[in-house]
Amino acid sequence: MALVEIMRLWNEGVAAADKEDWSGALKCFTTITEPRAKISFNIGCCHLVMGNLQDAEKAFTSTVEKDKHLAVGFFQRGSVFFKEGKYKEALQDWLRCFTELRGNQLIDYKILGLTFKLYSCEILYNVALGHTKVGNWAKAEENLILALSQKVEPRHGTKIEKAMQENLKQKDFPLIVMPKGRLFYPNERLVEQLEKKDYLGKATVVASVVDKDSFSGFAPLQPQSDNPPSRSKTPEVLRTLQGQPHRVLFEFTPETIEEMEVLPGNIVFVLKKGDDNWATVLFNGKKGIVPCNYLEPVELKFQSQIQAAEPKPDEVSPNGGTTKPEIPAPPTTSAPNLPWSQQDKQATSNSKEKSSSSEKAVTPPSYLVKVYYKYTVAIQVSRKLSYGDLLILISSKLKTTPCAIKLSFRDGETDVPLTTDNVERAWELSTDNCLKLKCTDVHAEEPLVRMENAENPVRSEEKADMSVTALFDYEASQPEDLPFKKGDVIKVMNKVSEEWWEGECHDKFGIFPSAFVNRKSSM
Repeated sequence: MALVEIMRLWNEGVAAADKEDWSGALKCFTTITEPRAKISFNIGCCHLVMGNLQDAEKAFTSTVEKDKHLAVGFFQRGSVFFKEGKYKEALQDWLRCFTELRGNQLIDYKILGLTFKLYSCEILYNVALGHTKVGNWAKAEENLILALSQKVEPRHGTKIEKAMQENLKQKDFPLIVMPKGRLFYPNERLVEQLEKKDYLGKATVVASVVDKDSFSGFAPLQPQSDNPPSRSKTPEVLRTLQGQPHRVLFEFTPETIEEMEVLPGNIVFVLKKGDDNWATVLFNGKKGIVPCNYLEPVELKFQSQIQAAEPKPDEVSPNGGTTKPEIPAPPTTSAPNLPWSQQDKQATSNSKEKSSSSEKAVTPPSYLVKVYYKYTVAIQVSRKLSYGDLLILISSKLKTTPCAIKLSFRDGETDVPLTTDNVERAWELSTDNCLKLKCTDVHAEEPLVRMENAENPVRSEEKADMSVTALFDYEASQPEDLPFKKGDVIKVMNKVSEEWWEGECHDKFGIFPSAFVNRKSSM
């Protein structure tokens, strides 16, 4: 179906929904062939308002299949599952919805055409309600406490506190649902283009070839003659160029921003000559300074003057040949020497150019030094540094003194303190030009022990291996995610935050939501 037809039906559907004509809105939406995720979402909302729970479930399932990251789609399908009595399916959808928030407290769908804000505290509220329906009152209390910590508006706190009181009595509390009539609206600019516009308008008479026509305001068009009389040509007016023309005798390479690069033969226009042997010139629309002794005055002749000065074919020279314009001889003098300061600058610039060209010819490999401290620091160096240089560089990056930190590297399974004698060994163990070092405070009571996690190292009391069991299936939506199935045993490597952990499962590493696993199981 063409995009114009889709936008027309979409616009008519939301217009019918605004009038609460849900049957008419549903008819417009279902007429669209191969509807996208937003249209499927609108179809599900219409069925939900009309009480068709099974049709609403199918529509929301089509929505999340077409857009696996549309959190509001999982939220709506979870509400349908809950109303159908499918509490486990509703709980899984709300957990997936919470995952798609990616740690944010809310998602505002207004920019996508849906006037609705999806709050994380409301999702956790429904997750707690799902736990009560399966008899897990302790889990419900945990999610309500977490929801209370993520409240955004005052109404959230009141509703969550009432739910906590009902949960202590092991009683149900009301479900949070999306307000009635919230749909995805089409783009306003695309809707405006559906209206036909008359760019030409109605024809009007502006002139007539009929003599004594009733139209007034313009003279009638007159028939054109075959041989119109010739008109006198307006003499050409030449614009005077600004400045005095000069020819450049020698090549000049600028060394400052004010100086201008010119080549022999260039014609520049001198605006001003100073007492310091520098002239302000205009060349190619740009203004700059050039040494005065690099320039010589020249007289410019326009094309009309050149043609007037050329001899006619019957004009001959005294010796019998035709006269030809004289071609000026090239300059015979050599380039004047620059002042001593300018010579020094030029020698310095030449040496810099030679050094830069040699550096380009042989570019030393760049190395990356990763330092695992209370936070991770990455430093790029152009060569292998010595122990002293590394210590000074890292301490300055961490804003501390070299004597306040200790560096070590991993040699096999052991951590070896970095010293002057074994710094070469540390560089040999680097992979992909990346040297990994662990940094500890000299006066710290408990050192940091993990080097694998670059974002959030764990302390010694958390070093003990911990394994958890997956409560639900989790599909990776980002490259850094860790996928697993229900019942898989996951080895926890680190706690990135309260909601996201890092772990290993089936020889894969990544992060996963802590709400998807049993936190109490450990080994």
